[in-house]
Amino acid sequence: MNTLAWLALKSVPGIGNLLFKRLIDRFGDPQHVMGTSTHELQTVRGVSERLANLIRSCRAPEALVRDMDAAFAAGCRIVTINDERYPALLREIPDPPPYLYVKGRLPDQPMVAVVGSRNASRYGLSAARRLSGDLVLSGAAVVSGLARGVDTAAHQGSLEQQGLTVAVLGSGLGRIYPPENIPLAGKIAENGALVSEFPFFAGPEAHHFPIRNRIISGMSLGTVVVEATAKSGSLITARLAGEQNREVFAVPGSITSSGSSGTHSLIRQGARLVESVADILEELPPFHSRLAENSASLKKTGEEALEKMKNKFNLDFDELSVLKVLDSYPVHIDDILQHVSMEPGALSAVLLRLELKGMVDQSPGKLFSLNEDLL
Repeated sequence: MNTLAWLALKSVPGIGNLLFKRLIDRFGDPQHVMGTSTHELQTVRGVSERLANLIRSCRAPEALVRDMDAAFAAGCRIVTINDERYPALLREIPDPPPYLYVKGRLPDQPMVAVVGSRNASRYGLSAARRLSGDLVLSGAAVVSGLARGVDTAAHQGSLEQQGLTVAVLGSGLGRIYPPENIPLAGKIAENGALVSEFPFFAGPEAHHFPIRNRIISGMSLGTVVVEATAKSGSLITARLAGEQNREVFAVPGSITSSGSSGTHSLIRQGARLVESVADILEELPPFHSRLAENSASLKKTGEEALEKMKNKFNLDFDELSVLKVLDSYPVHIDDILQHVSMEPGALSAVLLRLELKGMVDQSPGKLFSLNEDLL
């Protein structure tokens, strides 16, 4: 394969992803495109005589050649849409990137996107990390965007469970953004892949991120939005997933939190509400056979975690009963009372003991949640 021919054709002014795909569908590969007559090129919708002449005479700019050489030297590959390693689902979107810069290994298993707010709450980060971990334990690979907040938590949750994860960047692979995620990017490249359609040294331009979002959703069977404001970029990914006929999921949050207004809007519009990984798996056919097995596995994991906490913190029966009710999302003491067999005074005493042991956090208004370090 002549990789340079792919870069050269894409560099021709006037050729975007849609037209590039039409040309490849018609002529097979860039070398055949550039070797075709002007008259024949003009039979492709969108190709004028002037553009046909530009195509026939195109050469890859020297800067692009240097960029490609730098990518190869850094251990990256350029995977074209004709390559069997190119994500199959991504080929199906209306404007797939003609090629991807890839560092690492693109997963063979089905992929699910997990995205959300850059300024996520503790609840949002915990939900993203746990859902992503549960997804990889169920046989999926998790796709996200390496951004701060929910994206970072999604990648971390996948890696914590020794799963594969894919980070789709809004910059070139030679310009990891945000810079504090450079170590995380290195781990992802070893346990999945870093992906970008932008040149190796391309910076994190603002307009790149909406463009890359279609790849996140396009590679995936479904997109899970964990936490998002009304104007979050994650909603763009969700909208694109819907347009690509992929499933859209949303994790609910507090009715008083503006940080969850976007996810609540998605639910009102028909997105599947997610309370656990089972809500995702049952909507995605490749995982139907794993659903019962996964539920049993997660239950066993939860029981094992409680047993370890019981031994480590010398917990009694009442303390364990309360811990089974709590989660990362704050719960009012009156709601806890509905699930445990004890009087209000006794419950308050148990919660205080758990708080002193560092296992429970109390928020204003008699709200209680698990310490996130335990999740």
